[in-house]
Amino acid sequence: MASPEPIKFTDSAAYERFMAPWSRSAGNLFLDWLAPGPGLSWVDVGCGNGAFTEMILARSAPMLVSAIDASEAQLAMARQKISAKQVELSIGDAMALPYDGSRFDLAVMALVLFFVPDPRKGAAEMVRVTKPGGMVASYTWDAVRGGSPTHHLWDELDALGIPASRPPNVEISRFEALKALWAELGLRDVETRELVVERTFSDFDDYWLSMVVSTPAGILARLSDAESAELRRRLQARLPASATGEITVHASATAIKGRKAA
Repeated sequence: MASPEPIKFTDSAAYERFMAPWSRSAGNLFLDWLAPGPGLSWVDVGCGNGAFTEMILARSAPMLVSAIDASEAQLAMARQKISAKQVELSIGDAMALPYDGSRFDLAVMALVLFFVPDPRKGAAEMVRVTKPGGMVASYTWDAVRGGSPTHHLWDELDALGIPASRPPNVEISRFEALKALWAELGLRDVETRELVVERTFSDFDDYWLSMVVSTPAGILARLSDAESAELRRRLQARLPASATGEITVHASATAIKGRKAA
């Protein structure tokens, strides 16, 4: 069996349709839970097309947001959407952040940690650039327990014997793994929270376009016409529609926060 292609977020428009509505729903719950005060300095690691950065701006009145991502295509969309003077958008590596130590009040990763090749190194970098007493926080889809918005698609691809592209480090989405990592890095006052969200699609075609056609792994390009038709049939049978044809899908994320020792 061939290995699946690694997930690469290079088509920012497709990503906007595929994941941005999910990330905004989870991001709102995450910010409610963090309850940050105004006037703080943030680093948004793995900012993508700027969806979560925009939420920080709209809801938290930051003094500064340094948003960084490895994809120039994603950053290009972020630059189109975000012009606030307190935001700096940069290309860079989550495992080697281009910032001095103890610079930020908050370091966050929104739906990113399980994509980092070495999650420990990525989390350690967040700790390094956070001020003593500052907060280090992350949330990822609970991929191990079927909490990802794409788990229906993954399950049906598995059933068809077609390798699905998953984040490379899904185990770090487990609460036990997150708590062990935050403790290993010396963070204090560690708390976790499950974030449960839902998204309603107008009909199955809307779901198919958003969650299959727009996936960054380019699934349909790897399938024959017969495989694509069977995948569509299986997903439509799996996802019940309301009387008006709407389809509602649920997802859940594991969130963690802690403070750097003073």
